[in-house]
Amino acid sequence: RMAAAPPSYCFVAFPPCSKDGLVVFGKNSARPRDEVQEVVYFAAAEYDPGSKVECTYIEIEQVLKTHAVVLSRPSWLWGAEMGANEHGVCVANEAVVTREPASESEALLGMDLVRLGLERGATAKEALDVIVALLEEHGQGGNYYEDGSSCHTFQSAFLIVDRNEAWILETSGKYWAAEKITEGVKCICNQLSLTTKIDAEHPELRNYVKSQGWWNGDSDFNFSEVFSLADDHLVCCSGRESLEKQGGDVSAQAMIDVLRDKDSGVCVDSESFLTTASIVSVLPQDPSFPCIHYFTGTPDPSRSIFKPFIFVDDVKLVPKVQSPSFGNDDPAKKIPRFQEKPDRRHELYKAHEWARSLLENDQDKGQKLMRIMLDLEKQGLEAMEDILSRTEILDPAEVVDLFYDCVDTELKFFK
Repeated sequence: RMAAAPPSYCFVAFPPCSKDGLVVFGKNSARPRDEVQEVVYFAAAEYDPGSKVECTYIEIEQVLKTHAVVLSRPSWLWGAEMGANEHGVCVANEAVVTREPASESEALLGMDLVRLGLERGATAKEALDVIVALLEEHGQGGNYYEDGSSCHTFQSAFLIVDRNEAWILETSGKYWAAEKITEGVKCICNQLSLTTKIDAEHPELRNYVKSQGWWNGDSDFNFSEVFSLADDHLVCCSGRESLEKQGGDVSAQAMIDVLRDKDSGVCVDSESFLTTASIVSVLPQDPSFPCIHYFTGTPDPSRSIFKPFIFVDDVKLVPKVQSPSFGNDDPAKKIPRFQEKPDRRHELYKAHEWARSLLENDQDKGQKLMRIMLDLEKQGLEAMEDILSRTEILDPAEVVDLFYDCVDTELKFFK
C-alpha cells in the first residue's frame, strides 16, 4: 500500500460566494512536521536563448523571460508548495495517489511545476498549458521529502487561479485532465476530485486508460473513478461547507478562519504531518486594483499570523523569512541525496518556535501574545481592505516595504 499523501487543502471562492467582486484563494500546506518553509521573492528576469534552469532534481530549458513570483516553499527544494506571480496568477499543488505508481526516477516534482507555471504563465490557462507541456516533456518523479532513508513519491493535482477563472488540474504520470471553474466555492485535497466534467485533457488520455483496461469506453468517462485506487475516492472537503455558509461573504478573513480550523481537519496537526505554512490571496476581478497575497512563513496557522505582500517594482526582500543557503554543499544537491539534514530554520521560524513553547508552557503569557499578534494581523487586513476600496491608484512606494515591515513587527513582538 502506498504511503498516504499529506492532507493539504486548497480552496478558491468566486462571486457570488465571495465578497465585492473578489476571487479568494487559500492553501494549507501539510508536510512532514519538522520541515521548514520559507517565503521567497524572485524578480522578473530575462535569459539568453539556450539557457538552462536547474530545478530540484533535473535541469531543463529556460524560457527567455520569467515573471516575478513570490513563493512559499520547503526550503530544501527549488519549486514551491504555493505562490503567486505579478499577473495575479496563484498556483498550489497537492500530492495525490492514483492507481498508477508514481515514479521514483528523478524528474520534475509537482512543486517544481508550481513554480514553473507561475514563472511562465500570465493567466491561469497559460500556467496550466505550461505545466502539462513540461509534464509531457520531462515527466514527474523523485522524492517528495528530504529523506535519505526512503523515497516518497506522488502524482500531482493543482489549483490554478487568476482574477477570472480557476482550473483544477489532476495528473497521473504524464496523463491529465482539467476542469474550469468560474463561480462558487471549490476545494481540492490529497485525492482526485474530477469526475465527468472535464474541460481539457491529454489528447491520448482515453485511449491510454482503455489500453490499460481501466475503462471500457461505453460508460461516462469519470476521471476519479478511472484513476483512483478503489477505496480512495471519497468526498474530501470539510472546509468547503464553512466557506459556503458565509453566504456571499467569503473574504480574506473568512478564508483565514477556515485554514485555522483544526476540528474540521483542514488545519493538519497529526503525528506525521503539520500545516507547515499557509497562503491566502485576494484577487480583485477589476484589474485596476492590486492582488494581495498573505503568507504565514511559519507552521500552524492557528498560531501564526498572515502577512500581506503586494507586487511592485523593487519590492524589499525579506531575509528573515528565508532559510540559510548551503549552495553546492547542500545535502539535497549531492548524490546520494539527503545524507544529512542541515538546520534550515530562518529567523522568523526560530522566533515562532519560542512563541509556541510559550503558548504551551505559560498559558496566560501565551494567550496575551496571541491576542497582540492577531491584533497586528487585523490591522494588516484592514489596511489592505482600505487599499481595495479606494478610488485612486495605489502608490507603489506605499507598499514596497509592506511584507518586510510586517515580518519585522512580528519579530519585535516575539523579542
